[in-house]
Amino acid sequence: MSGPSLRKKHSHHSIHDGIYTEARDLTKVLKKLSLENKAKETKEICDALIEHWETRTLAHAQSEEEGFFIEKLKENPELNEMIIKLKRDHQILEIIVHSIKAKIENKGVTEDIIPYFDALLVVFELHNHEEENNLFITE
Repeated sequence: MSGPSLRKKHSHHSIHDGIYTEARDLTKVLKKLSLENKAKETKEICDALIEHWETRTLAHAQSEEEGFFIEKLKENPELNEMIIKLKRDHQILEIIVHSIKAKIENKGVTEDIIPYFDALLVVFELHNHEEENNLFITE
């Protein structure tokens, strides 16, 4: 069973908005520090961003899949295809995070990872729109 904040559209949107805003702001700082060639600070922000995506976004995704999506599917079996798409979005987010970590392990923190953080923001924003507009039809 999912928590009450996942079941209410406004509360759920607030969770998404908070996660997105924090990631966006950290990504802006990462870009600025990278342009300024501040390697130590860039690495620290990069680590914070990875932690954010793992502990906030991917943890939220797991919570949705373990409860919220199951509840929505029981309420409306016609949502099956949409839920499959939303789960795939979660997988894509996880794949991008793993790619960032692999790039850092191989080359360290370089400007090559910045488009990956931008991609996370785009996928998450599109995912949230689809989720909120398709799973909260009756609210």
